[in-house]
Amino acid sequence: MGKTVIGLCGAAMLLLSGQALASEALAKANNCMGCHALDKKMVGPSYKDVAAKYKGQGDAEAKLADKVKKGGVGVWGQTPMPPNPAAKDDDVKAIVKWILSL
Repeated sequence: MGKTVIGLCGAAMLLLSGQALASEALAKANNCMGCHALDKKMVGPSYKDVAAKYKGQGDAEAKLADKVKKGGVGVWGQTPMPPNPAAKDDDVKAIVKWILSL
């Protein structure tokens, strides 16, 4: 029983880390990492800062997905975030979920 539980936990961790790596790869493929980094401010805020700011907000996924597609300015200062309308909706959702999981 113990080995089975450990094996299942290990498999779950690999699956989750694989999903995180896939979402980070999507962020890179959609040029998000040109302005954002995981844990440091670049042109835009770090993804960890974004996750902290929106933690516990029920509408965070929809709000951030909309911002990725349409762009925006004012939440993090006056540097505008350009729109990314060509990003696939499924990719945007995966990226946003990954960011909020940090």
